[in-house]
Amino acid sequence: MASLKNKVQNALDEARLLILGSQVLIGFHFRSVFENGFDRVPKEGKELELAALYLLLITLALLIAPGSYHRLAARGNDTREMHSFTSAIMDFALLPLALALAIDMLMVARKIGGPALSIVTVCAAAGAALGFWYGISFVHRLRHGSPNEESEPQSGFGGRGPSSDRHKDKSPHHTKLSNKIRHVLTEGRVVLPGAQALLGFQFVTVLMDSFERLPVSSKYVHFISLCLIALTVILLMAPAAYHRLAIRGEETQSFYELASRFVLAAMVTLAPGICLELFVVVRIVSDSVRASVMFAIAFLLIFYGLWFGLSILLRHRRRSQELESGEVKGPQAAARKTTRIQA
Repeated sequence: MASLKNKVQNALDEARLLILGSQVLIGFHFRSVFENGFDRVPKEGKELELAALYLLLITLALLIAPGSYHRLAARGNDTREMHSFTSAIMDFALLPLALALAIDMLMVARKIGGPALSIVTVCAAAGAALGFWYGISFVHRLRHGSPNEESEPQSGFGGRGPSSDRHKDKSPHHTKLSNKIRHVLTEGRVVLPGAQALLGFQFVTVLMDSFERLPVSSKYVHFISLCLIALTVILLMAPAAYHRLAIRGEETQSFYELASRFVLAAMVTLAPGICLELFVVVRIVSDSVRASVMFAIAFLLIFYGLWFGLSILLRHRRRSQELESGEVKGPQAAARKTTRIQA
């Protein structure tokens, strides 16, 4: 089981990860009322924007509460009560955040595509946020029951038992599981602020006068980009939600693997989200669709090449070097040697 110190630290780190998204969206709502396009928003739309702001402020209040509890009630000590309080707060804070995000997506879709697109968008946004933040954890609870902090940790999503979760990598580059989990959460926080800042920019752009002058096709490209960035943010927040809701902060191999998949999936959606927005910007500057497409594709290849292609190449090169030096042993290494000899 994870030490209490690690569980409390991870809980606070995950709360910090979630609060970044709510703060960016709060900034968007505060700024949006000063944009020229806000005056043209229908009354019911303005009321929805205000409702989203209320939900985000509730989220902010909830996510900051663990810090004050840690200072005032726990006196800075790492206690089970502190960990339980933080986990419970995060359970509730995700719901108003998901609803606020869905409302914001609704307002953008309504401005660009009308009622039909609005309905599809709000359902998709709410479904994605609630599904990734609550749904996966709910499925885990149905399959494995509610974890008990005093007992052996349950398996993660995917059905692996405790023995497989405690499995240690025998490679010469082995890193402790607790450190690997901390690393993957940190890597999520590295990607998240940029995605959230871009999401806030994309929301407020819709209320600018210059947005009204864009070609219809560019408006839809902006909307698709916004959807991809919103999905990126949802994916980056998903590991923190799963860690709190499903396994109550335990450090398991299956959680580490799931968190790694979410971070990588977020990078997959982030790249085209950025490049589609680049298409809109280049088209405004150059007034050339061809140049816009060329630059968007070029940077998409750069992102995917550096984020995935280079990493996969270096991983295979490292494995080949380990095989050559004899550091990798066992049936897998023997099979690789046989394959190379046959080749």
